[in-house]
Amino acid sequence: MAGRPRPRRRSADYAWLITGPLALFALACTIGFWIDDPRWFKDILPALVILALYLVSQFATFNVVIRRSGLTVTVTEVPLVLGLYYISPVLMIGVVVIGALCMQVRSSMVPVKAWFNVAKQAASISASLLVIAAFPPIVNAGPGTWGVLAVAVAVNVLVQLACLAGVMSVVQGGRAGPDMLRASLPNQMIAGVNGAVGLLFLIALEATKWSAILLAVLAVALTLLLRSFAGFFRQHRTLADVYELTQALRKETSDSALPDVLLARIRTLMRSEWATLWLAPQGRYPEVLLTAQVDNKGLLDISPVPATIRDYAIKERRVVAVGARFPDTEHLRDDIRSTRVKDVLVVPLRSGQTVIGTLEVVNRIGESRSFRDSDIQVLETIAAHAAAAVENSRLVDRLRHDAYHDRLTGMPNRRRIVDALAESVKVHAEHEVVAVVLFDVDGQRNVNESMGHAAGDKLLSEVAARLRGIADSGALVGRIGGDEFVVTLRTESLESTIALATEMRERLRGPMAVGSLTLDVDTAVGVAVYPDHGSDPETLLQRAELAANAAKALPYGVQPFHPALESRAVRRLGIAADLRRALDNGQLEVWFQPLVTLADRHVVGVECLARWVHPAHGEVAPEDFVAVAEHTGQLARLTEVVLAAGLRRCRDWAEADRPLSVAINLSARTLLDSRFPEMVEEMLAEYRVDPGQLTFEISEPGMLNDIERVLPSLYRLRDLGVRLSVDDFGTGASSLAYLRQWPVHEVKIDDTFVQGMATDSGDLAIVRAVVGLSREFGLTVVAEGVESELTLDLLEEMGCELGQGYLFSRPLPFERLEAWLSAQTEPETTPTGEVRRLRAVI
Repeated sequence: MAGRPRPRRRSADYAWLITGPLALFALACTIGFWIDDPRWFKDILPALVILALYLVSQFATFNVVIRRSGLTVTVTEVPLVLGLYYISPVLMIGVVVIGALCMQVRSSMVPVKAWFNVAKQAASISASLLVIAAFPPIVNAGPGTWGVLAVAVAVNVLVQLACLAGVMSVVQGGRAGPDMLRASLPNQMIAGVNGAVGLLFLIALEATKWSAILLAVLAVALTLLLRSFAGFFRQHRTLADVYELTQALRKETSDSALPDVLLARIRTLMRSEWATLWLAPQGRYPEVLLTAQVDNKGLLDISPVPATIRDYAIKERRVVAVGARFPDTEHLRDDIRSTRVKDVLVVPLRSGQTVIGTLEVVNRIGESRSFRDSDIQVLETIAAHAAAAVENSRLVDRLRHDAYHDRLTGMPNRRRIVDALAESVKVHAEHEVVAVVLFDVDGQRNVNESMGHAAGDKLLSEVAARLRGIADSGALVGRIGGDEFVVTLRTESLESTIALATEMRERLRGPMAVGSLTLDVDTAVGVAVYPDHGSDPETLLQRAELAANAAKALPYGVQPFHPALESRAVRRLGIAADLRRALDNGQLEVWFQPLVTLADRHVVGVECLARWVHPAHGEVAPEDFVAVAEHTGQLARLTEVVLAAGLRRCRDWAEADRPLSVAINLSARTLLDSRFPEMVEEMLAEYRVDPGQLTFEISEPGMLNDIERVLPSLYRLRDLGVRLSVDDFGTGASSLAYLRQWPVHEVKIDDTFVQGMATDSGDLAIVRAVVGLSREFGLTVVAEGVESELTLDLLEEMGCELGQGYLFSRPLPFERLEAWLSAQTEPETTPTGEVRRLRAVI
């Protein structure tokens, strides 16, 4: 259904069509009254008194808002009643005209509006005087006089309303007049009340002139009371509007839709002609400049605020108010005069210590013609909420972006690749396959170990940029792991995919500058295609990874998936029996990695780590035999072996009067065993170890997957006195608020964030947030993966209590740990016993 067309607005000069006839009518009435009463000047003294009262009543205007309706309370009818009774018609017209002129000069209205208001007042009082002239002469203040004066006041009000309706219909369209009349009903009622008050004043003055003193006291008291009520209602309205605005901002999570919610409300709340939101460009967010203007339903991309004032507010990082009421910014007045701006408020929007934009209002309209100090406070409150809304909307956008993109390269991550593949495999076309080409960067780990993770990150960024450049325009390029990149696209066949992968690998090869070195980086490429090698995204990716691992041993470096490549899974099953024998025969070793206090470099504990050297296969990666233990039911036995070794060493250190706590990694699957806390209690008693010296580390993702099922075991362990730690914090999808809900004592920040915090502002922000909130919750914070002095300094500055990493020591077997303690630490006596203190961190 089409909306009603908006009437075309005419020029304000059309108001002269109403102003002219009104002025002629008032002039004719004045001449007539002059001729009829040549001694009109005899009442000059009372006329001066009435003029003073009329001026006071004109300036004593109160604006009250009740619910959603605004009322303008004036008392001009009171001196009007007195003037109609006491002074001659000519003087009465003069009083009203002089009062109207003074009001227009004070309001600084444009001439068209000012002369219309003067003519309207003169014509309405002339009409009232004609009504009085039509009745018999007034001789006393009796009931008959009340009726005549009441009719005169009513005519005065009605003529003014008719004049306003006429001029609005002429200038703004035919519907504006009737709309104004409907909205004026409360003001008509107020005029009736004022007329009755004026008659009461008249009766009191006729009874005795001394009543003027009491009436003056009453008028002053009523004025103060009305001002108090008006201020109260104004504050109530402002608070209600600010509350509604903040609620609307809280519901809005889109940065692009924020100005629509914000600006029109601010312009109405501040009663300004313009309201502007300016946001500085930031990263991938462009500059925003949008303005709401009175009588304009849309938003404009301009602002009347001079750029010099906005720049000054940003530089000073404070509110800048320029106008007649703000003498401290007199030096900026010339900047706004050139743009016809009367007054302006500019409030910076802050995010922490950074100014991200400004909120600006220009030209106060309404009963107060300029902004005041109270307006600054209101706008500052709104700006604080607006800045939070902007940051929240951008945070949500960043979280959505980060959920599907890799932080280092900005490429789609594994989740995004899986979603894209899921959509691709739904569409099966003849003579076409969905190809997954996985690139595993060779030597990236060596770069990390020899040159540091910053160099490794630079290498990966260079590979990502080069891969984007050589990939087909229809391909999706992403990073799914530390050194693994994936390209997905549609090709004609497996053979064409292999040819394409080979070409891409050759183009990807070549020297890459990493710091001061130039490295020749190679890749191993695995290929899997739908539907030949799998029907779902995870299977395709898994088999592409298997192929890439096999490609590392090939001279040409490209390997399509083959079922024989799944033998590694079979191998895992094959070592299950060997793992059982290793556990029974004590062939698994427990290594220890020191845990150091960052403030004073005390070695206060160790993390116990299982290591296994297979007699045939050599060193088995912990993730391999732990996965085998989980799938073959040997996890409890593996945990018991590591726990026993750790408690034994903990007891020995305590008996040597140099206590060190021990930390043991736990799987969530272990916590699902309701007998585990009882076993821990028995082992603590057996080895005579204080429960506070034992910490169990549970990975965050594991806790999230089975949190409801593992909570009973966590509470039982906590009641034993054992310390509980959330390991790998930040790699899961939990909220920081969960830290208050889980019965844990410690948070261990994942090494990927710690290692990247020195070069990645995002990682730094995450670590800072985790440290800050954990400390608020009374939790100990441990940073793992400390590998540089810069990282150590940053963590110490944040207030992180503990750290472990290669900067202090790698994991060591017991004998080498004892040698390290002797060589790298020195004894220091504390109330709790001897503590080993690092001599220096090399």
